[in-house]
Parts: sequence; C-alpha cells; structure tokens
Amino acid sequence: MWHNGRRYVGGTTTARNGDRPRSTGPRGTDRRTTPRPEGARDQQGQPLEGTPERPIIPDWDAADGTATAGAAPGLQAEGERLQKVIAAAGVASRRVAENLIVEGRVTVNGEVVDALGRRVDPETDQIAVDGVPVQIDSSRRYVLLNKPTGMVSSLQDERGRRDLSEYVDRYEERLFNVGRLDTETSGLLVLTNDGDLAHVLAHPSFGVTKTYIAKVRGNVNPATVQRLLDGVELEDGPIAADKVRLLESSRGESLVEITLHSGRNRIVRRMLDEVDHPVLELVRRSFGPLHLGSLPIGKTRELSTVELGKLLRIAREAKGSAQGADDGESSD
Repeated sequence: MWHNGRRYVGGTTTARNGDRPRSTGPRGTDRRTTPRPEGARDQQGQPLEGTPERPIIPDWDAADGTATAGAAPGLQAEGERLQKVIAAAGVASRRVAENLIVEGRVTVNGEVVDALGRRVDPETDQIAVDGVPVQIDSSRRYVLLNKPTGMVSSLQDERGRRDLSEYVDRYEERLFNVGRLDTETSGLLVLTNDGDLAHVLAHPSFGVTKTYIAKVRGNVNPATVQRLLDGVELEDGPIAADKVRLLESSRGESLVEITLHSGRNRIVRRMLDEVDHPVLELVRRSFGPLHLGSLPIGKTRELSTVELGKLLRIAREAKGSAQGADDGESSD
C-alpha cells in the first residue's frame, strides 16, 4: 500500500515503513537509509532494508501526480499504474512487476522506466519486459489449435463439412483463423481476433516461417534434399525451401522436415510432388515462434505470455516496414 514516506520492495505489510523506529549503527548511521551489502538478512531470513534485494523505493503521491522526495520528476498523473497494467496482463504479480520496474527491465514506448510512479495508457502505450512486448489489451484473445485432418479451415462450410466453428464458438470473442491448412493437413493453426497480428503472420512478405513434417512415398536421398533447398520450378514460378531435414527413410517411405515462409497454395505438397515424393501425411509443427509441442490433435490452448510476447515483437517490428506484393492468403 502506498503512504507518505518511503516503501520497501519485499517489505512487510503489517506496518508502514515510515512508522518503524530507525535503528542506528556505529557512529550514528541510519540503518534505514544506509546501503546494505547484497545478501544481508534479518533473523527471519528476509532481506534487510536497503539491500539490493529490498531497495528503498520513492513513493508516488497520486493525489497531485507528483513524486515524493527522491522520486523521478515529470511523471504523468493520468492513466493506470504501470505495475498494475503489467500484473493485469498476466506477466507477473504486482509485487514482482514493481521489482522489474525498479531493476530497469521495463520499457514504455521504447524508453526504460525505473520509477514506480509511471502511469500508462493501455490503449496507446507499448510496454515491454526484458525486451519482450506485453499485450495489455484484454479484449484480444490468442488460441493455438492442433487441427485434425478432415476439417476445413473456415468458420462455416457451405458444403456441410466439419469446420472451425466447433472451436471458435466456445469463446465470447469473434475469433478467426490465421491462414489455412488444407482439409487433409493437420497441425498448428492460430485462432485470434487480432487482425493486425493475423495480417503479419499470414502475409508472406513478412517472412514468418512455418515448419512441416511430411510422410512421403519413396526413399528420399541427400540429392533430393539439396534440390528442395536449391529450388524447384512449379507452374506458378520457382520456389525453394528455407530448411530441409531428412528425419527417416526406410521401407519405401520417408519423413522429411521442411521449413519455408511462402504463402502459396498447397506449396509443401506441390514441392514434394515435383521431386517425385508425393505426400502421404502432412502436419504443421510450428508457425513462427509457436510450436505444437505435445498438444493432442483436436485440442486447443491459450498462448503463454512468452509466446504472445514473441508474436507481438514480430508484429511491432513489421510496423513501418515495406509491404510486399499481395500474394493473398493460402492453404498449405
């Protein structure tokens, strides 16, 4: 709780710091303000006041928007407290968020903030912790789906086939899919209501990579791997994979891991057809910084704050960058 005087990160809440008696050390020094060495602790094992683990934090007077003695001047009085916004975003508790600020690990609009008096506007300010952007708009939702085969990547299929509505209807927000996977391809699909982020992830001009595991007919050899890396000629132009790795090859079948950023329609299947290894099964394992992990087929989960931060970093870096030619949305 804030009060007139000073506050100690990691201190107790049973008594106000300003009400505690000041003990003096040798030569009359004030133990309350004299810096203590790192690791110094009291009888209960808690860090002593004035140590790096429990620094003295200048208080903020919310009544008139000015900091008390020792606080940074010129801090705004409007908006929400930065530590409260960080905590609401699920990054850390309010107490931990305060420590992050004091340690200089938080930026607002690219500038380091190290005073607890900072207030922000959640609608306009961009916050990052340790360089990882924080989504402070609570109306945004981000869901990862392990799409099963036999499902079309649309919210409503006119032909009555199984579609994504059985997943998006579970949420109050109106979610849509980022890109598409063809009906017989399974794997990672993102559902969100963040249009700006969806555009960056789906548009090939931003170079967000996608990794697939393909089970193909025939025994793939190193020469075929190199051919995929060098590029093959398709009816709509040449295309080269960013990475290719042969995982297994035996008994007339092979497992191939292929990574690319192209947004062309059914591009993985067409590339492997071109090198005479038609796809038997195809699953998308990763999309940019997102990985399917152990998520079962047909299940969903919310993105973690770390995953979301990585996506937001991609979106923020893409702002102001040159837009490439519009190749349109595709299915893989």
